[in-house]
Amino acid sequence: MDYTEVKAITDSILSEAERRIVGNKHIMKKILLALYSNGHVLLEGVPGISKTLMASTLAEIIGMDFKRVQFTPDLMPSDILGVNVFNQKTTEFEFLKGPIFTNFLLCDEINRAPPKTQSALLEAMQEKQVTVEGTSYTLPEPFFVIATQNPIEQAGTYPLPEAQMDRFIMRLLVAVPPKTDEIQILRLKNISLMAEVNQVTNQKEIQKIQEKVLEVNISDKIMEYIVDLVTRTRGSPSIDLGASPRASIAMLLLSKANAAAAGRDYVQPDDVKYVAFEVLNHRIILSHEAELERLTPDQVVKDIISSVEVVT
Repeated sequence: MDYTEVKAITDSILSEAERRIVGNKHIMKKILLALYSNGHVLLEGVPGISKTLMASTLAEIIGMDFKRVQFTPDLMPSDILGVNVFNQKTTEFEFLKGPIFTNFLLCDEINRAPPKTQSALLEAMQEKQVTVEGTSYTLPEPFFVIATQNPIEQAGTYPLPEAQMDRFIMRLLVAVPPKTDEIQILRLKNISLMAEVNQVTNQKEIQKIQEKVLEVNISDKIMEYIVDLVTRTRGSPSIDLGASPRASIAMLLLSKANAAAAGRDYVQPDDVKYVAFEVLNHRIILSHEAELERLTPDQVVKDIISSVEVVT
């Protein structure tokens, strides 16, 4: 596989998604970049704006094994990971795998479950395995988590702990569609409640793309630009806790993925700028002074990105 093939597959996936998803092409593309980077993505927005539909549609187009878990306040870790059950015939305990044993896991409304259940995903997202009662089980490859989240101010939600947030390579903000897009949504629904989409690629091709992303070239100057962006979050008076080196690695991988998706074998500064906001917007904690000034993490991150000189 070469980079022109990566671009062709990417374009085909996005084109097919447009048959069902109105607008949000940039969101769909960035979800793909997260998949290409072997990371996980968090979609945030109010209910009813197609966050779940975007995830399920992408899995259908790619043809990956897909499972969905609706997070609720009474959801237990075992409901996700699985549980040991005593088999009376064999007089032994057997492990019944939970829905996490899939290629593509949709965690719907993740912040409606309590922190204990949210934390059950930590090992899986980082190590690609789960441990139940001292025994570790390897997850299928590729393993990709898309979690949807309602804004924290919504009733009945629990803020995700910082360690959990940091496991997501990107946090994508999904907005309410503009009037023209909403009219188009009604036109599509008037024809069919669920437009048909076709599978245009497969699990093996996605794994090949993940391998090609790692081979994309990146110069020392652009790596320095990435580090400048991330370290600026650590010295800002508006931020108490800045982004860690994990953010730098995420920006590196996503920049390479964006280059590959464009059919290039090298990273440009614009590749970094394209993903920088989504990498950083969930990895900082504002200072008390910034909160008093009613600043938001998104505003602070945007200011940092605009203030760092782009390499040439």
